[in-house]
Amino acid sequence: MNEMVAPDLASPRFKADPYPFYARLRAEAPVWRTTLSDKRTAWMVTRYEDVAGVLKDDRFAKDPLNAQNPEQRAREPWVPGFLKPLERNMLDVDEPDHRRLRTLVSKAFTPRLVERLRERIEGICRELLDALERSGNTELVRDYALPLPATVIAELLGIPASDHRKFHRWSNRIVSISSGRDVWKALPAALSFVRYLRKMAERRRTSPEDDLMSALVQAEEAGDKLSQDELLAMAFLLLVAGHETTVNLIASGTLALVEHPEQLERLERDPSLIKPAVEELLRYTSPVEIATERYARQDLEVSGTEVPRGELVLAVLGSANRDEQYFENPDVLDLARDPNRHLAFGRGGVHHCLGAPLARMEGQIAINALLQRFPGIRLAVSPESLRWRRGLFLRGLERLPLVLDEVAGGHVAGETKLSGRRR
Repeated sequence: MNEMVAPDLASPRFKADPYPFYARLRAEAPVWRTTLSDKRTAWMVTRYEDVAGVLKDDRFAKDPLNAQNPEQRAREPWVPGFLKPLERNMLDVDEPDHRRLRTLVSKAFTPRLVERLRERIEGICRELLDALERSGNTELVRDYALPLPATVIAELLGIPASDHRKFHRWSNRIVSISSGRDVWKALPAALSFVRYLRKMAERRRTSPEDDLMSALVQAEEAGDKLSQDELLAMAFLLLVAGHETTVNLIASGTLALVEHPEQLERLERDPSLIKPAVEELLRYTSPVEIATERYARQDLEVSGTEVPRGELVLAVLGSANRDEQYFENPDVLDLARDPNRHLAFGRGGVHHCLGAPLARMEGQIAINALLQRFPGIRLAVSPESLRWRRGLFLRGLERLPLVLDEVAGGHVAGETKLSGRRR
């Protein structure tokens, strides 16, 4: 594998089709040392069993301070002081802090609260689809995949509708950063985001409302509560992670269906298939392609390869979800795949996504509603012209232009179709 040229893992070109590269890694070097664009050494773990193991293994720290020596810490990317509080989020801390934070937040983010959102999610989908029906075509990311989860999480936290577009603009800038060298590009957005959340938390402390931000302010467990920095980090994490993954699921999932017309028609004919369909789309498209950073607490071995203490380990979910040793015909989209123990959302690990049930519900409702309203969707551009978003951890489209030339019930942008489906 030494002769293989390492691709830019965060580039739009690589994101368009990373799977052949991952297949080669699984076959030839399942734990592969590479250098990221910020010059850090990283170990890419690509086989299903190894990835699942890394997600569960407490020998891998989330906080580099719990793994690295002083010399290694000095090489970590610079983080400006005002962003330091954001490092106190659930994704980036180890036990016992992780369990404490997760317990506190779970009190405010319950399955009952998620289920209560179903009717509102259905209503937002109807509103967005009504607007699409009037236009006759769409750019799905801008007009549907983004506004749905962005509206849901913003409303959940209590952010007013007038600020929704602004917070997504900040979020998009932050998640597009692929290395420490690029962090300066996101500083204005991050600073605005932090200031906004601080002011909002202060208002909720004095005047709580019926929203998640107020619940986070009030959350307590055995006399414990979130510190100001932890509250800020949690709100930031929920806002960014709470909609970016779902945008990718809806848009990339729709693209996968359009590119597999037989599976698309299968779901149109049988909407009750939507739950296993979304699980397969999560496996097939891997909206989170690489799990967030982990650091070896000690010299250790993964699949016969020595990983030195303190070095960065990247568990590649997108590779594990296409592992031919674990999934039959992994490169085939099969909406009724069973079993389907994919690793989306970090399944099986202690850091698995708290918002996974909400993302699943949003994906199920949004995709079914789109296909039932517009059973003749197709790409408005060539697949080769689609551009994928830059970033190391997430995988998603920048834009997805679609033609919506058939509407259930026979109406198209105010006109009546006389017969037939059109592809």
